Amino acid sequence: MSTRRINVFISHAWSYSGHYNSLSSWIFDEKWRSGQASLDFRDFSVPKDDPIHDAKNDSELRDALYRQIGLSHVIVIPTGMYANYSKWIQKEIDGSKKYNKPILAVNPWASIRRSSVVAAAAKKTVGWNKKSVVVGIWDLYINV
Repeated sequence: MSTRRINVFISHAWSYSGHYNSLSSWIFDEKWRSGQASLDFRDFSVPKDDPIHDAKNDSELRDALYRQIGLSHVIVIPTGMYANYSKWIQKEIDGSKKYNKPILAVNPWASIRRSSVVAAAAKKTVGWNKKSVVVGIWDLYINV
């Protein structure tokens, strides 16, 4: 039996923290397995109280986000429409491209409209269900 450590960055806008909170609890608050492997998910997201938010300018904030993304294995982005209007989510997508990190798009439950920006950048898209999110992360981790 082996343990696989998987660093996950969840993209979020703090004004829409409900999506982040749900995804975070699904991924990090439970024990997950795949066959004989124990999955040890680590949160590389930017928490609300992190000093990154005190960056002096956009460049410092971008660089801090890129550091977190660079250390991650998979980037998870909810496809809510707010993503179309967030320059930071676009920077996170740009960072995932720069570091060749796969994006898992997650369609929020009961969401009719979805971000085309996130959908176009995603390597895989799943529904708003904890098992599909975790399986999606695992699939991207082992197939990249």
